[in-house]
Amino acid sequence: MTSTATPPGLARFNALEEQAAYTALLEVCASTAWTWRLLAARPYADPDALYAKSDAATAALTEADLAEAMAGHPPIGRPEPGDLTSAREQRGMAGATDELRAEMLELNLAYQEKFGHVFLICATGRTAEEMRDAVRDRLGNPPEEEREIVRTELGKINRIRLTRLVEED
Repeated sequence: MTSTATPPGLARFNALEEQAAYTALLEVCASTAWTWRLLAARPYADPDALYAKSDAATAALTEADLAEAMAGHPPIGRPEPGDLTSAREQRGMAGATDELRAEMLELNLAYQEKFGHVFLICATGRTAEEMRDAVRDRLGNPPEEEREIVRTELGKINRIRLTRLVEED
C-alpha cells in the first residue's frame, strides 16, 4: 500500500512562517522572483508539485532575474568560506591538481569576461575534468545559447537543492 502522506520535510516547509520559507527558498535560488513564485504556491501537496513550480518559475525568469540567481553562485572551484552547499556541490574539484585549479581559474575569468557572469553548471557528481571541459566547450557559445544553457543548469541545481530541502528530516 502506498502512502499519500506529505513527506515530513515538505510538510515542515509548507508549515514555515512566510519569512522563514522565503529565507529557505533564497538559499536554494538567489532570484527573488523565483522565490516569490514558489512561496505564493504553498502549500505543496507533494514534492513533484514543488519541482514543477520550480521548473516553471525558472523558465519564467527574465534576464535580470537570471542574473540575480547567478550572482548567488560562486565560481567553480572557489566556494565562499562557510558555503557548505556550494562546497558539497563542487566536491569534484576537491581532488583537482594545482595545475587544473589554475586552468579553471583562467577559464572562469575568460567566461566571465565574455558573458558577464559566473560560469554556472550543475556540478553535483561531476569531476574537475568534466567541469573544465564543459567551460571550455561553452566558451564558444553565442550569448543567447549560453543563457538558455545557464537556465537549464540553474533548473537542475534548484531541483537538487529543493530535493535536499524537502527530504531532510
